[in-house]
Amino acid sequence: MSFLDLLELDFVQTALIAAAVLGLVAGVLGPLVVTRKMAFAVHGTSELAFTGGAAALLLGIGIGYGALAGSIIAAVLLGVLSRRESDRDSVIGAILAFGLGMGILMLALYKGRASNKFGLLTGQIVGVDSTDLNLLVISSVAVLAVLAVIYRPLFFASVDPDVAVSRGVPVRALSIVFAVLVGVATALSVQVVGALLVLALMITPAAAAMRITASPLRATVLSVVFAEVAAVGGILLSLQPGLPVSALVTAVSFVIYLVCRGVGAVQRRSA
Repeated sequence: MSFLDLLELDFVQTALIAAAVLGLVAGVLGPLVVTRKMAFAVHGTSELAFTGGAAALLLGIGIGYGALAGSIIAAVLLGVLSRRESDRDSVIGAILAFGLGMGILMLALYKGRASNKFGLLTGQIVGVDSTDLNLLVISSVAVLAVLAVIYRPLFFASVDPDVAVSRGVPVRALSIVFAVLVGVATALSVQVVGALLVLALMITPAAAAMRITASPLRATVLSVVFAEVAAVGGILLSLQPGLPVSALVTAVSFVIYLVCRGVGAVQRRSA
């Protein structure tokens, strides 16, 4: 089957739409995640998404719903338990270990197809159906809508939280809301790259963008572009050879990051 023939398949088209939507959400959230130094939090949240997905698999319900529930629970726990920044890493580590342990237990109890188990860890974008796509689109629209409402005070609180507090900005509440938004985006990303490789969409494109520009707007635009190239490009590259989508998504994302590091180094020397 030729490459063009593969593009005409319904499940491939659904996967490409899902990847494009995820690239948009991850790209928009990414710069704020990097600015707030939440990369480890994203990884911890992805493990609870894995736990929720494993529980859903065991109970026979949609994996997407389970991953979403697990991520939101993780986000709320992180927001409530890590009141001091010095506590954040230890809280994330504890949640990450618990989530991974419970997820492994639930997968051990699941007697269904092994491919379903493997897909939770490494992604199963080609298995996204119309129901999953609807959930993904609705969740993504909700995340972007909430972010649009809170973006200005959230960015202020991210750049200078002490001054934001003195100006009456509800920094604590914004942190919890943003953690939930990141949790939802992480759960959605699990469907593309799996719980183990979520950082490839949520962090790497944003980190690459922030290497070559200090402008928040430009960084967000570039982050979206890089995330789209990684997500959609990874799927397209995987079609003909039949390679794992998640591996190619992470590879494309990392190549973009390396190129941006090089460009950033050249910019600094010439400045």
